[in-house]
Amino acid sequence: MNPIDDDAELGFASLAVRAGQVRTHEGEHAEPIFLTSSFVFADAAEAAARFSAGEGNIYSRFTNPTVRLFQDRLAALEGGEACIATSSGMAAILATCMTLLKSGDHIVCANAVFGTTISLLNQYLNKFGVATTYVPLSDLGAWEVAIRPETRLFYLETPSNPLMELADIQALADLAHAHDILLVVDNCFCTPALQRPFRLGADLVIHSGTKYLDGQGRCVGGAVVGDRQRVGADIFGFLRTAGPSLSPFNAWVFLKGLETLRLRMHAHSAAALHLARWLEAQPAVERVYYPGLPSHPQHELAKRQQDAFGGIVSFEVRGGRPAAWKLIDATRLLSITANLGDAKSTITHPATTTHGRLTPQERERAGIRESLVRISVGLEEVTDIQRDLERGLRRLAPLP
Repeated sequence: MNPIDDDAELGFASLAVRAGQVRTHEGEHAEPIFLTSSFVFADAAEAAARFSAGEGNIYSRFTNPTVRLFQDRLAALEGGEACIATSSGMAAILATCMTLLKSGDHIVCANAVFGTTISLLNQYLNKFGVATTYVPLSDLGAWEVAIRPETRLFYLETPSNPLMELADIQALADLAHAHDILLVVDNCFCTPALQRPFRLGADLVIHSGTKYLDGQGRCVGGAVVGDRQRVGADIFGFLRTAGPSLSPFNAWVFLKGLETLRLRMHAHSAAALHLARWLEAQPAVERVYYPGLPSHPQHELAKRQQDAFGGIVSFEVRGGRPAAWKLIDATRLLSITANLGDAKSTITHPATTTHGRLTPQERERAGIRESLVRISVGLEEVTDIQRDLERGLRRLAPLP
């Protein structure tokens, strides 16, 4: 039985708690975890019918009730028709590219994306004949110039990792669709709680569930959201064959994360804005990258496109890598780890971690300097985060 009749009538917070749930005959209130590799059929005919149609419970590599519930709920939150969950965010990107591209096709990609995404495109897809051109994220003219007859995808993150640069999703969608190109948006930093790319014209939305969807740094997973054909049929077919599947347990953890997603994202955003304003006034800080600050070049776009400004604050310190490492090493409360979106605040040096596999030229092109530090602002008291950073900042320059 379904606890609600029409998900479409519910608001975001209700969808985050209720969407997609189908109770079993046991009448459970919380969503169950179906930890099973396979499912039993009533008879041979039913088994043959399910394998032929690829629908219903067959094998947990591609059909599992807990995973399906997570997929349905995330699709409802994003406003998409279908969702396919994957074993990681990178698996979601790979599944999208392997399904929708072929040898000879071309991608236009923002130069400000996760370092491993660049490695995937340059080292692996390129080997199979898929070329990529990188352009500045916010330069609409550069995107247009980069289009070729064989261009099939625009790929971007907005806000970007780690410089919090924004793309005008609506403008890019209009440009892409004018040339019969698909717009793929990584919505990891905002989540649907703060940004709804489909409302602005995106064709597919990518997630690393590992980040804010989970919210407590427990599990790894990803997802692709889009229409019934490309995602619900085509990308599902890739998942069924290649097997980059999300485990039922991880899907259940993500479901619990979705229930508090809006509350957490606004709490992260409020704390990050407070911290960004404080950092901007520190003598040892050369520049702060946060779209909630009026000094951010796309502050007005962020106010139009997002419901809040997100939980990631990046900044450059005076003194290059030695100063950045000294600051990071002085912290005691913040966790030195490259993950983000956690209830616990994290701090990292992108040039030697998340973007360390890139060449110096690629990092320079993406604006990832040795002096850059990234903080994922958690749910601790923001004054405690501030005091933890003061310890290191005092070593770099006297504080007033």
